Amino acid sequence: MNIFRTLFASGALIAAMVTGYAAAGQGNGLTALAGIERGEWTLRAPDGSTRAICVTDPQMLLTLEHRGASCTRFVVENGANGGRITYDCPGIGKGDTRITVETPRLIRLETQGISRGLPFTYEYEGRRTGSCTR
Repeated sequence: MNIFRTLFASGALIAAMVTGYAAAGQGNGLTALAGIERGEWTLRAPDGSTRAICVTDPQMLLTLEHRGASCTRFVVENGANGGRITYDCPGIGKGDTRITVETPRLIRLETQGISRGLPFTYEYEGRRTGSCTR
């Protein structure tokens, strides 16, 4: 009788793990990005260089190198304060992005991958700096 309980418990655990893994991959974005403010953002790299972007949809930050491309995404981690995705843009490249939302106006972003056959890697601190002017 104990062997059946053990087998049942093991099967239930495996089913829960598989279901959790499948759920992690569903969806197209990260929950934490819903909390960041839209507008003009300045992304600052560790070397001090900056890049300004207009964020109308925070999910665009997930595929920063491939903005505007048609990409499929797989959510690897999805938490209240950030997460990680991998993505594939057929014919253009692929990448892996991790975002941490510190406040609605401050994020940390790390992304790396391949774009048009060349590797890329970026690390940014992003701050909302105002309204979009473009």
